[in-house]
This record gives sequence, structure tokens and C-alpha cells, in this order.
Amino acid sequence: MCRICWFMVLILAVSVSALVYLFVVRGVTVPASDGRTAILLAPAERDLVLTEMRGFLAAVQSITEGVVNEDPAAVAAAARSAGAPAQHSVPASLVGKLPLAFKRLGFDTHGRFDQLALDVGQFGDTSQVLPELVALMNNCVACHAAYRIDLEP
Repeated sequence: MCRICWFMVLILAVSVSALVYLFVVRGVTVPASDGRTAILLAPAERDLVLTEMRGFLAAVQSITEGVVNEDPAAVAAAARSAGAPAQHSVPASLVGKLPLAFKRLGFDTHGRFDQLALDVGQFGDTSQVLPELVALMNNCVACHAAYRIDLEP
């Protein structure tokens, strides 16, 4: 009886590991013709991801404008708009399709926007925004160099 139990535990562990790999680590991807990894999404999911990316770009523009105008409140508000609360509208079904490295970049990018908002909000100084913005933009460049969003076949 004990051998059967151990065998069932082993089968369950292998099955769970495979599912975790497929839906948490790998995502729904294929190699793309341009050397990047193509993430395959439904049209509405693709639209959501691209809308979020445009939100990042709009926040960066507003942050830069706030630095030029020496307006720490505007910088903090723009950074906050792209922070972690913005990612709560992403459905779990979409998150399961995204590869782990893409998710890490996305979560880190939201976190960097939050940190920038906190730093500017606390110190009321825009002089340190550009170095933080450079680090944040490195995430954007790395993501766009590694991934593209394609429609599911």
C-alpha cells in the first residue's frame, strides 16, 4: 500500500511541476523570426499589454516634463500612475501566458515607478529622477529587445 501512495505522490509532483513550468515559467511563447521571443496572446490580451506599455511611455514623458519644469508633484503623480496598482487589472489568465522573465521585468518596472514616486514625494527634489529613470528605461529596452507580442494562431 505504501508503494502505491509514494507512486501517486510522485505522479502528482511531476504533474504539478510540469504545470508550474508551463504556466508560470515558460508562458505561451515561440521563437520569433527576428531573434526575439514571441508571446502569443489573444487580441484583447495583446491590446491590454500594449496599452500598459503605452502607459509606461506616457508616464516617462510626464516625468521628464516634470523634471524640466522642476515640479516634483507632477513627477510623483506621473510615476504613481504607472506603479504597482496599474498591474492589478491584468487577469490571471493573461499572466499565465507570459514567460517568467517578462513578468519579472514588468513587476520590476512597476516597482521602479513606485520607488521613483516615493523618492520624489519624500524629498521634493527632482535632481535624482533622471538616474532612476535611466534604470527604469533599461527594463523597457531589455524587454523590447527580448520579446514581441504576437496574436495566437
